[in-house]
Amino acid sequence: METLFTLFLILHIAGGSVGLLTGFLNILRKKGDKKHILIGKLFVYSMLTAGISALALSVLNPNYFLFAVGIFTIYMVGTGNRYVYLKMLNDYQTPIPIDRIITFTMLLAGLFFIGFGISHLAKANLFGLVFITFGFFGLLFVRQDFKNYRGKTDIKNYWLIAHLQRMTGGFIAALTAFLVVNAKYLPEQIPGLLYWLLPTIFLAPLIIRWSRQMEVKKK
Repeated sequence: METLFTLFLILHIAGGSVGLLTGFLNILRKKGDKKHILIGKLFVYSMLTAGISALALSVLNPNYFLFAVGIFTIYMVGTGNRYVYLKMLNDYQTPIPIDRIITFTMLLAGLFFIGFGISHLAKANLFGLVFITFGFFGLLFVRQDFKNYRGKTDIKNYWLIAHLQRMTGGFIAALTAFLVVNAKYLPEQIPGLLYWLLPTIFLAPLIIRWSRQMEVKKK
């Protein structure tokens, strides 16, 4: 069991490290060219590795933190990658079963996260805010999926907006995990809860700004 845990831990660290590097590069550089696509593929594979290994680690050594990050990472990066192949949902295309499975899983997880967070807040544990945040954003994206899958969105390039939002969201999850794990090496004056929320606080406004700049409304 210890050997298996070590194996998944190595995969998790390696995947997360590559994901942080490639995600940071693609946020900074030009979008849509060949290098962006190549770096993006590395980001997807590394982040899925980090997410799946996080779930395995959370089972081998029960850890709500790893479970939440694992679920959120797989959903964000998985759907972000899939939307590149779902450009015609407004016309004849329909999502394949894996699309619906991933979305439905996030729906259940989002409801669980919010309920779990509320129960912690009821016990005066502010850590519940973290799970409520994960659940809230997860359910927002699930709602977006349902509209897109039925061709009900009013955004013509919905797939591009979803891709941008989900990939950046996956990067937020990776950066959050990095800060939380390494909090002991960071300034003690900063409350631990803040490390959970800082990436979302700083990057969520950028997601909103980029989305508004790039989205094209249907006529």
